[in-house]
Amino acid sequence: MSEIDVKSKIKNSKIKDSLNALLFPLISVFLSLFIAVFFVMWAKKYSITDYFTALSDLMSIIVSSSFGSMQQILDTSVYVVPLIFTGLANAIANRCGLFNIGAEGQFTMGFLAASLIGLIPGLSVWVHIPLIIIGGLLIGGLWASLPGYLKAKFGINEVINTIMMNYIAMYVVNMVIMETHFGVKNKACTPIIQESAQLFRFISDSRANIGIIFALIAVVLVYLLMSKTTLGYEIRAVGINPFAAEYGGINIKSKMILAMFISGAVSGIGGALHLAGTMYQSNTMTSFIGYGFDGIAVALLAKNNPIGCIPAAILFGVLENSSRILQLNNIPKEVVSLIEAIIIIFVSTDYILKYIKRKKEIKGV
Repeated sequence: MSEIDVKSKIKNSKIKDSLNALLFPLISVFLSLFIAVFFVMWAKKYSITDYFTALSDLMSIIVSSSFGSMQQILDTSVYVVPLIFTGLANAIANRCGLFNIGAEGQFTMGFLAASLIGLIPGLSVWVHIPLIIIGGLLIGGLWASLPGYLKAKFGINEVINTIMMNYIAMYVVNMVIMETHFGVKNKACTPIIQESAQLFRFISDSRANIGIIFALIAVVLVYLLMSKTTLGYEIRAVGINPFAAEYGGINIKSKMILAMFISGAVSGIGGALHLAGTMYQSNTMTSFIGYGFDGIAVALLAKNNPIGCIPAAILFGVLENSSRILQLNNIPKEVVSLIEAIIIIFVSTDYILKYIKRKKEIKGV
């Protein structure tokens, strides 16, 4: 076989693998919509013969509420930006064989850091915005490093630790607001950040801001890190087979800690930019913000591919943005959660099938 034939075969194999990787997510999305329509029929008291009418109602509301006008497109991006960051954060950890449930807490700590750094007076926008990003990066990375260190050093399950760190992050926010001078007196919030710390908004009637540009830059940087650098190769090697990676001379403990730091840093930046571009202040929390948990679904749907996190985040952002409009049209907003849950279930099925196939191959050796 000539060299040209070998290259052609490798190229065709890569195309086939890419198409197979897209197959399950696409099937998952279509199946989730197929099932969700039945709940729309139930809510609007349609008969079984009105299935396509219910489907049309659901799709028209979702599409029109998110893409009906330029302002609605911009409003949708407000949901998409944090989902890209938390999706990337989860994808990085997953590639190292770690399950970072704590992206929510890391996002929250980045959010808090931005609300405090944003109060510093007298800075130019060219100093203040980078300072907020660095603050989110450091606090998010350090917040994730602790469970990463415990996993690498003592083998303690990172899932349990990161879940607990989420709650600690939430209560740290509440403590800072209620028990320190950073909180506004008689109000359960921090002051509005300085104008120099606020991200530029595209139009006055929308919260959409240049955070989307930072998100796309993050996607490119994470892609280059994971696909084109030695560090990315080592992180992926640890995730595929830690024993083989260690045999090959890779320090798996340091790579686990580093992967968790990078994962937390990305999520922390997402939280910082969300505050600087959208919220402008922290409020006391009775529940989680939610973007960190949704980021798990984004990473699963994207198959841990940084580029794939963009369409996955758009899908979940569109669903979140349309939930209020659905309720105004007598369709329960819980339909959105239902669609998301079904997508996750079907995407997870792909991982289960691959696991079973791998087990059979091992037994057959």
